Amino acid sequence: MSNPYAPNSDELSELMRIGAIKLERTAGIPTWEAQPGSRHQMTVDRIRASIAPLAEDSGACGCYHLADVAIRFPDGSLKRPDIAIFCEPPPAQDTALTVLPVAVIEVISLGYEYKDVVLNPPFYLGHGLRDVVIVDPHAQRVTHYTPTGASTRPTPATLQLECGCRCVIP
Repeated sequence: MSNPYAPNSDELSELMRIGAIKLERTAGIPTWEAQPGSRHQMTVDRIRASIAPLAEDSGACGCYHLADVAIRFPDGSLKRPDIAIFCEPPPAQDTALTVLPVAVIEVISLGYEYKDVVLNPPFYLGHGLRDVVIVDPHAQRVTHYTPTGASTRPTPATLQLECGCRCVIP
């Protein structure tokens, strides 16, 4: 039985065209979510303002970051992480990036927990990302996933990422 409140394909196309929803494909699983609210966007902005290299030497990660950028993964998945962190400046282009970030930060929006908490960490780690950070502003906690494990702590928190960056989670 279909959901009478779910948009039909024409409505979904229009919502995508006007930018009212984000559409992703994670390991063959399509997901969509409404554009985030102000709490989400303010959290993303605060985190981005705090991202910086841990070290000042020339070999360190440059901690370049983009918000909500389309990234095409080698398996064909298309993701738009809230924050993608790159050690080198990503290319300026009009299509989805194929250069993978070294780290991503996702801020959970109510109703979309499954995508952010269940699908995203194993997907990103499986593609070689060194850090996956999941921020839950409602529960006031952050979980930092790395290839060797995960740790959860209350927010606010300052994280040192394995890629060589630090950030403050409000």
